Amino acid sequence: MRCRHALTGHSNKVMTAKFLGDATRVVTGSHDRTLKVWDLRSKSCVKTIFAGSSCNDLVISDGAGACIISGHFDKRIRFWDIRADASANEISLQGKVTSLDLSPDRTLLLSSSRDDTLKLIDLRMNQVTGTFSADGFKVGVDYTRACFSPDGEYVAAGSQDGSLFVWRTQTAKLEKTVREHSSCIVACTWHPSGSMMVSCDRTKKCVFWSDR
Repeated sequence: MRCRHALTGHSNKVMTAKFLGDATRVVTGSHDRTLKVWDLRSKSCVKTIFAGSSCNDLVISDGAGACIISGHFDKRIRFWDIRADASANEISLQGKVTSLDLSPDRTLLLSSSRDDTLKLIDLRMNQVTGTFSADGFKVGVDYTRACFSPDGEYVAAGSQDGSLFVWRTQTAKLEKTVREHSSCIVACTWHPSGSMMVSCDRTKKCVFWSDR
């Protein structure tokens, strides 16, 4: 692989970037309180959205790349139509939003926040429909990432003490807790097969997990 473009324009650290529908546009979220849409053909920023708070993560909720959902330090999740200049809707949580993830069918949104919970939001109603928490589970940093399993049946997140927690999506029941890290887990992800996971922590350690 080689570097094709270097995009500059944010005035603070960039926390997240996602393709917008196709391979020609990218949206980025930053601690400068803006989201920026970039055209990779012209290598330029074509739209700046003033979000009002530092953005820590974002997802694209439609295949066309017109609808963006962003998570912020002011404890709000904001919904954007990039064809408009204002937020179409927002949901307030009880802690800084550290990550967002979409279910495979794009109907559910998973958020992680610094109140030591994950929230399940039904995008058809724009309402919180579930909460994931457990004894000992603590969101350790402002950029802790939580995720859905490839089939959407489970959600997972790492904790401050190095434990990895897995819950069942529909019941919010804690299914499993495993620990191999000795410091705060900041991100985890499933293999597309759903039978393996990788988690990483603040001390440069990655752990590979397998059902077999």
